[in-house]
Amino acid sequence: MDTIYTIPLKTIDGKECDLSQYADKVMLIVNTASKCGFTGQYKGLEELYKKYKDRGFVVLGFPCNQFNHQEPGAEEEIGKFCELNYGVTFPMFSKIDVNGDNAHPLYKELTQRAPGILGTEAVKWNFTKFLVGKDSSVIKRFASATSPASIEKEITAIL
Repeated sequence: MDTIYTIPLKTIDGKECDLSQYADKVMLIVNTASKCGFTGQYKGLEELYKKYKDRGFVVLGFPCNQFNHQEPGAEEEIGKFCELNYGVTFPMFSKIDVNGDNAHPLYKELTQRAPGILGTEAVKWNFTKFLVGKDSSVIKRFASATSPASIEKEITAIL
């Protein structure tokens, strides 16, 4: 099994886990924030999740406070915000760093496998998206401004 599936994680409610439960699914992994200009993308992410979850697709949200401190709350607050404001039902995880010395191992792996523009590995902003195939390959990295709806065709092509 690919190492991406064995990297230790915590759910937003503090439970230890890893991605092995998603090993046979197409994953859209997104670093999120509640006070960002792109926060409205939660709605589109939830729509994609609901539309394709029965076909083996999952959205995974990873709150991050590294960009202008746009995710200052604790996990419980973040979870309530997402549920109340956007009806989020897709899996959310504990707050992590996506860049720097303290970057979470999952994001170190994702950014290595799918570098950004000019080969840079750093995540540029909130709501950067990584589309991961059922075989754990990182299919594509999408910039923050890329709307969830605009990548629907790429998702359905690999389902």
